[in-house]
Amino acid sequence: MTGPGPDLTPDLESVIGARQTLTVVLPLRLHRTPDARSGWAAGPYPFELGARRTDTATRSRYFAPASARVLYGTPDRPCRWHRYASVTHEGLHLAGLEILRTATVRNAQHALAVLHFTVDRPLLPVLRAIGHRPTAGPEPLTGPLDPAALLAGIAEVRDGTGTFALARPYTVAFVTPEAHHTPALRPDPETTLPPTADRWLWQLASRSNPGDLPLAPESVPNRDASTVRISADWSALVLRHGAAFLGHRADTGDGDFYDFGALHARTVYLDALLLGSLQRDHIDELTEELSAVFDSDRLTRRVTALEKNIARFRSTYWRQHLTAHGPANGLLRAFQHQHRLPERFAEILAEAADYSRLVQTLESQQISGALGVLTILGLPLGTALGVLQVLGDESVSHLLAALGLSIVATAAALTTRYGRLVLASLRGAGRTRDTP
Repeated sequence: MTGPGPDLTPDLESVIGARQTLTVVLPLRLHRTPDARSGWAAGPYPFELGARRTDTATRSRYFAPASARVLYGTPDRPCRWHRYASVTHEGLHLAGLEILRTATVRNAQHALAVLHFTVDRPLLPVLRAIGHRPTAGPEPLTGPLDPAALLAGIAEVRDGTGTFALARPYTVAFVTPEAHHTPALRPDPETTLPPTADRWLWQLASRSNPGDLPLAPESVPNRDASTVRISADWSALVLRHGAAFLGHRADTGDGDFYDFGALHARTVYLDALLLGSLQRDHIDELTEELSAVFDSDRLTRRVTALEKNIARFRSTYWRQHLTAHGPANGLLRAFQHQHRLPERFAEILAEAADYSRLVQTLESQQISGALGVLTILGLPLGTALGVLQVLGDESVSHLLAALGLSIVATAAALTTRYGRLVLASLRGAGRTRDTP
């Protein structure tokens, strides 16, 4: 993908695609579990296309069972809920909302809100405003679309200052071109895309125009690693704060393949990005836990808990191949690449292994020190009692004398270099021993 240039990049600010959808993901703090009394139903938002309904059962067949449990929960313990809506405000139409519980070990109330919009005005200005670009227009998620009002009584939007909160809402844009939107169009299925197509894609994913964030040509390899060519008809780009899907042939309207593309972009492809967000949150928490290992004298207990949390994360959340279908895997890997999740998790494993070896070393020192004390205490006394037994001496006074001499010999042994090492080992291990 080629970086945008002021003389080549078309003005996307005024473009309205043949179809435009927008998904906004916000970090939440749950106050209570959504239920039917408050208008929420269990499961993801069930978009429909003909006879196809993207409910929990349909989506679960797309993902591996472990990933499906994370994204949708189980019938007994759901972790995702949806609510229908029909709110229109300044060119944005809200079709529905979702809540996905994303509880971590330390933050049981964390969740994500997912808002599904269709957009009837140029999409890039909306994205720039959500991204708080300096010259963007007013915040679009206000008035009847204010998340605080939409989620009142159920959850509140986190302010973005916490370790695990998104700095800004995460956006997923889907745009298909009309016949006159030639900068996005592939001339025919056998030819390569024009450079302007990837410039449009980058602007939609980064929520910026060239004036906001000029992309240097030298950064092309990094952009390519986050681009997913789904087919000749459309591509996706995943960045840190947004993702975008862009069509590369003219959309003919209802009945076009893009009906199916839009459905996938708002369901299973979105879910792949949500799983990446869960992975990032848990890796953030593990990183925080690693940094606090030496904050108290309970090193053994902290390291044991850390290893348990790492094992739980690895078995429950850590997936790089979540489905047999390629695009979702590519989107997840692109999200992981943007946040360096594989490298960070590898660092966590290496650091945890170092701490585990440290604990094992300290425990070995403690055991060796205890054995040394037993040796120093027991050898003089055992020798004295053995001599008396061999001599057949049963005198109480001689026994007391032998006990006194063994105490003196033990005290003298503790003043030697070996004795001092034993005592130092016990003191060092005792400082890291868990306290009740």
